[in-house]
Amino acid sequence: MYRTLEGLLTGLSRLLALFGGLLLLAITAIVVLSVTGRNLTDIGLAPIPGDFELVEAATALAVFCFMPWCQMQRGHVAVDVFAEMLGPRVDALLSILFNVLMTGVAAFILWRLWAGTQDKMLYNETTFILQYPVWWGYAVCVPVAAVFVLVAAWTVVRSIVDTRNASAGARSSGDAA
Repeated sequence: MYRTLEGLLTGLSRLLALFGGLLLLAITAIVVLSVTGRNLTDIGLAPIPGDFELVEAATALAVFCFMPWCQMQRGHVAVDVFAEMLGPRVDALLSILFNVLMTGVAAFILWRLWAGTQDKMLYNETTFILQYPVWWGYAVCVPVAAVFVLVAAWTVVRSIVDTRNASAGARSSGDAA
């Protein structure tokens, strides 16, 4: 079951990251087309209306799409300078601690994102140019943030298992000596 959950969360994280990459390509295309239209108004072109609103919402979603993959790949910031001096056991314990902290941060982000979505829905706030509801941008990020929480929680489990396996390996190699 451990390998199945690991594979499922890794696959889901990878898909989200790929989707985030596609969003960044779309954002790039929007910006290029809009700037080109702005600079070629003499020949009848025009900027894309609400381009900054589209870029803003898509960028937020892209960032959320990358978070689970980064966490799953142990890509968040780590300070290894001191960990090497402390040894593998302390390094493993620090890994557990930092993954617990990241899970807390992810849960906090999800909670506040959900609250922000409800707030924007309550006040019917819309974007300036396109007039679409602002809560849409928040709402599409909520399920991705929930995946981030699940992945972060999973990395706590993974760190505990890695620590146990490392301890068991150290004991068995110590017995052989």
